[in-house]
Amino acid sequence: MSDANSLPRNSGYLDALSQAIHKKLQRALANSSQRRNLLQELFADVALEVDDRAKDVIFNKEEDVISPVNYAMDGPLCFYDVLAGYFVQVPESGKPVLDMIVQLWSQSFASHIFSLLFHKWMFEVHLDNPEVLLRYSSALVQGATNVFWIDIQTNTRRFQSIFRYLLDDVALDHTRLNKIPLQAQRDMYLLLSRFILFYNSAGKVDSFLKQCPVFQTAFLVGGPADIFVNELTDQLQKLKVEPVLLHYLSEIKVLQGTTSTISGMELRMTTSTRLKTLFV
Repeated sequence: MSDANSLPRNSGYLDALSQAIHKKLQRALANSSQRRNLLQELFADVALEVDDRAKDVIFNKEEDVISPVNYAMDGPLCFYDVLAGYFVQVPESGKPVLDMIVQLWSQSFASHIFSLLFHKWMFEVHLDNPEVLLRYSSALVQGATNVFWIDIQTNTRRFQSIFRYLLDDVALDHTRLNKIPLQAQRDMYLLLSRFILFYNSAGKVDSFLKQCPVFQTAFLVGGPADIFVNELTDQLQKLKVEPVLLHYLSEIKVLQGTTSTISGMELRMTTSTRLKTLFV
């Protein structure tokens, strides 16, 4: 977690954004007939790209304490990128927002908003209640799944920074991954297996599989490589956007010629057969 010295000079702007989000969530909670529309609007708001004027307010260019590079590796810098980092630096600013989201847990777009704003907070702020961790982890996986599918349906990469964080800073870093329950860890690996090729991370498949824990269901579904292939083939069957399907098929070439093993891991015969069908 960053200390107070690393906060932007105009962190008051981010606090004001947090309060605006909180107020909109309050309106959604109080107005059942407009609840879905309000949550959808809020989701769209936090997913907006930060314009140049807002960047000038948010970032301290003179001291260069925080720059957009700290928030987004590539692609557009969105408000959720900045707020997700801010809620790690100043957890008390995010708490009222989180409390409201919890009250709206079962509503459409609540998990979307949670995954955008709190995907870093989940792993970088200390939580010691196992039940709360499981609930938040489940919401994160559900919300991330939803927003990644939005990217697939629109053939964009607006939420790529979330994927990259979950892959590079969580799945490949067991100190963070081990903070969530084992079931949530498994769900996280299933999620990342489905989208790793879409987000242009085929070169990290080896590291990803080698870091994957062996789960209790391995005797039924196989090891990490089997899980990856099964999730990937299931994903391909769901794709309806032709450019996205073609992108997957071009990325999947990294697996060609290794249909009996992946990353040195032996595949089950049934899994190997499924993998071979991808190259027919």
